[in-house]
Amino acid sequence: MQTGTDTGNEILQGAIWKQLLTLFFPILLGTFFQQLYNTADAVIVGRFVGKEALAAVGGTTGTILNLFINLFVGLSSGVTVAVAQHYGAQRYGEVGRTVHCSVALALAGGAAMTVLGVLFSPMALRAMGTPADIIGDARTYLQIYFLGMPASFLYNVGAAVLRAIGDTRRPLYFLIVACLANIVLDLVLVVGLELGVLGVAVATTVSQVISAVLAVLSLMRDRAVCHLSWSEVRFHPTALREIVRVGFPAGIQSNMYAISNIMIQSCINSFGTDTIAAWTAFGKVDSFFWMILGAYGIAITTFAGQNFGAGLFDRMRRSVRVCLGMSLGTAFAVSLLVCLFREPLFRIFTDDAQVTSIGAHMVFYTVPFYFLFVFVEILSGTVRGAGDALAPMLMTCGGACVLRILWILFAFPLRRELSTLLLSYPITWFITAALFIVYYLHGGWLRRCAARSSSSGEG
Repeated sequence: MQTGTDTGNEILQGAIWKQLLTLFFPILLGTFFQQLYNTADAVIVGRFVGKEALAAVGGTTGTILNLFINLFVGLSSGVTVAVAQHYGAQRYGEVGRTVHCSVALALAGGAAMTVLGVLFSPMALRAMGTPADIIGDARTYLQIYFLGMPASFLYNVGAAVLRAIGDTRRPLYFLIVACLANIVLDLVLVVGLELGVLGVAVATTVSQVISAVLAVLSLMRDRAVCHLSWSEVRFHPTALREIVRVGFPAGIQSNMYAISNIMIQSCINSFGTDTIAAWTAFGKVDSFFWMILGAYGIAITTFAGQNFGAGLFDRMRRSVRVCLGMSLGTAFAVSLLVCLFREPLFRIFTDDAQVTSIGAHMVFYTVPFYFLFVFVEILSGTVRGAGDALAPMLMTCGGACVLRILWILFAFPLRRELSTLLLSYPITWFITAALFIVYYLHGGWLRRCAARSSSSGEG
């Protein structure tokens, strides 16, 4: 395996905490703006259209969309790992092939998702027992959103490439522009033209196109290792295998969560529109923690990937301890703030007292246990950065997803209350965290990844 350090690459030699934060903050801000325009959709329809529109745009549709989005976000993580490892080992020709292969994958995969989503979303809504008063708006939102899937996939791939080489600023700038465009379009189409859910869907899709165009133009203008030339966009077998080896299990891992969440959403739907609206608003509040933790996860994946490519394994291990400390501190702080200010947070989305009360109930059963998932996110990101994605997928599927589904099938029917349903989260987080800690400490993953990299003949 070719190793070595690039004297201009601080990820390989700078202070670990500083380099992690240098990666983390632009990713966090970018994710914040991505979440902001999703939250803006919920706030605007909740305030100007009604709680039925809020329920349609959020809970049920979000659960279905996550099945598709998680798959290409997972594949994008495969792009991050492949580019980061090649960049850390200074294999710049491989970086270029990975970039062009990933763009081809985004175009083909995005088109396939659009077709599948438009055709099958009405069937999925009916299968989930979506209430009659929101199913029409939910169908409209989904079908228009799916038209923007190729653009969304392209942005994620472009951002993955840039983040893998340590450039987290440009993806942030692209999301800021897209977020501002989405908010302006929301106000024009929903408040001004009174198009309701249709206006929100169009605004979201257009903003996705804007972010994709900016990401693609950035790669085209880049004259360094990640330059994009359309004449070279094609599937390269070796690059595709590297992306899929990490990205597909990561996407399946995320989708196992989505599948269990679909089952939970179906249970939520059985409690009526007020609970669906509360779950939608809670999802927006809840998502701010997950975007913070996700930013730590992306940062450690990039950091671990580059250092693995350069053969700096001790530095990888030290970075895990540092990142866990920062992430746990953040988790405790966010949990405390959300619990203290739960009611004002829910009143951002709705003035309905019943919806706010149900949402506060959701907070107490989930938010204090955020810290458990820190171990899952950081340890899985590290292992994935070294190229091992299958084991994290299996542990997630077994520890969180399968157990959560079993809880829904066997525990929930014994006491059909919202609290019973919510308990599935902290219980499965605890089990999954324990599995990841044991695997990280005793699983031999680093030795196997290093042996596979050495035997591949790269360099």
